[in-house]
Amino acid sequence: MKVQENQSRKALPKAKTATSRRKFLKAGAIGTAAAASTLAFPNISHAKSVTLKVQAAWGGGAFLDDAKNYVKRVNAMGGKDLKIDLLSVNSVVKTSQMQDAVHRGVLDGAHYVPAYWYSKSPAASLFGTGPCFGWSAQEMLGWIHFGGGKELFNELMGTLGLNLVSFFNSPMPAQPLGWFKEQIKSSAQMKGLKYRTVGLAADVMNEMGLSVVQLPGGEIQPAMKSGLIDAAEFNNPSSDKDFGMQDVSKHYHLASFHQSQECFEVTFNKKKFDSLSKEQQAILEYASEAENANFYWYMTLRYANDLIKLKKDHGVNVYRTPDSIMKDQLKAWDVVIDRISAKDKFFAKVVKSQKVYAKKVMNYLLLNQPDYGIAYKHYFG
Repeated sequence: MKVQENQSRKALPKAKTATSRRKFLKAGAIGTAAAASTLAFPNISHAKSVTLKVQAAWGGGAFLDDAKNYVKRVNAMGGKDLKIDLLSVNSVVKTSQMQDAVHRGVLDGAHYVPAYWYSKSPAASLFGTGPCFGWSAQEMLGWIHFGGGKELFNELMGTLGLNLVSFFNSPMPAQPLGWFKEQIKSSAQMKGLKYRTVGLAADVMNEMGLSVVQLPGGEIQPAMKSGLIDAAEFNNPSSDKDFGMQDVSKHYHLASFHQSQECFEVTFNKKKFDSLSKEQQAILEYASEAENANFYWYMTLRYANDLIKLKKDHGVNVYRTPDSIMKDQLKAWDVVIDRISAKDKFFAKVVKSQKVYAKKVMNYLLLNQPDYGIAYKHYFG
């Protein structure tokens, strides 16, 4: 075998052997270079550059800051491939028309709260301004993301035939009972008052004997100044101060169950969203999660500072709403929940899901959390 092998090698011309060897070495060098290039510069999918037109429901203040911060995160992560152009309130359509505008593609997206389209379905309010089952907005958002809430929301979108994709963020502290012409010590004092609120809270306060007027945020202070309404709430000390509520009332009541948990909804036209790359879709979703933490950390300090200013600089009397009133609110919620559930099976389905989640999660939290008030009183009196 060795003799034959040697003879066969000798039979090959020297020039041909050299050429083959050079081709082999050249091919190997190209392959090595290509492999090195792949390692150094991996294939990156460059998405088509997109700018989304998103309208905010806010003319200024804390809520507009949240919208701006969300957009800032999207733009930072999106680079040249994804941008959001944030449009001011009423710039394209009125706030009440924003959802329909996004559905039709007139707007690519909107930044608002679920209670703003409550007229489409009472269940909408359950995703932001629903009954309190012992939980806060933090736990409500936990239900949306991990307790089946998001799936129920998407089911609602399908039922209503809405071409939307939404993300929820920014847990809001419980909203104040609001501003009155005098200190409120009992539910009886509120009967007959013309009062501003939104969403399911309107049903609750009506059940308690108030006459509810639903107004946009910017119209609240002028309405109270003119006498169109007797009392009102919006959301928080910072926004209330910015609206000038301290100029029409000196009696501010914190703590309430009428809207004890709420969050923002960032909604996009589904057809537009589906046309984006997976990377772009992920940016829109994860920027929402990032703003979720930022809003709570930043706003709790801002609200606290503005509450001090309302008291010290504007002479506002700040009270904690009596427990008796909050217990009456829970009774009113029971009536409202039962009445709507009897007519709306989907509403009842959402309430049941929320109760299952709240019972399980709050059982742990309420057993585990110490009474922070004890520690606060210990150090600050």
